[in-house]
Amino acid sequence: MKRLKLILTVFAGALLLSCSSVKVVTDQDTTTDFSKYKTISFLGWQDNSGVLLDEIDEERLRVAFKNEFAARNIKAQEEGGDMTISLFLVVDEQTDSSAYAKYWSNYGGRYGGRYDGGWGGSLDTTTYKENDYFVGTLVVDVFDEASGDQIWQAVAAKTITENPDKREKSIPKAVAALMKEFPLEPVE
Repeated sequence: MKRLKLILTVFAGALLLSCSSVKVVTDQDTTTDFSKYKTISFLGWQDNSGVLLDEIDEERLRVAFKNEFAARNIKAQEEGGDMTISLFLVVDEQTDSSAYAKYWSNYGGRYGGRYDGGWGGSLDTTTYKENDYFVGTLVVDVFDEASGDQIWQAVAAKTITENPDKREKSIPKAVAALMKEFPLEPVE
C-alpha cells in the first residue's frame, strides 16, 4: 500500500511536468463582476486528492495560484476571502499503441537481377508496441463566498512524466496557462 501511494505521489506530483501543453477548459457565470473580488481563500483539496499529492507539490500549487491571483490584485488569506477555491486532482492511466511493418525482399538471382531466374527471398516483420502513460486532470472551482455560488471553473489536463526534478519550475507554468483563462487579466 505504501508503495502504491509512493508511485501515485510521484505520478500526481509530476502532473504538470511533461513537454506537452496543458489543455484547459473553463466555464464561468457570465453575470458575475470579477473586478469586485479582492481576496481569496482555499477550501483545500477535495477527497482523495491528498492521496495523490505530497505536501511539497500541494504547497507549490497553492503558491502558484496565490501568485497568479496576486498578479490580478487579488490577495490570498487563510479564510473568509471574497472568493473560495476548491482544488481536485484526478489521475487516469491510458495506453497508446503503435505498429511498424518492415518488408525486405530479394527478388532475382545471385547477382541482384530481378528476372534472371535465380533464387530470391523475402522477410516480413511487424513490430507492435504499447505505451502506458498517465494523464493528470486538475479541477479548480471558484465560489463567491457570500452567496456560495460557483462563479468559475477550470479543468486542466496534461500528460504526466516521472521526472521530479522539474516540478518547481513547471507547476507555476502550468498554473499560469490555466489562469490565462480567468476573467481578469494580470495588472502587472
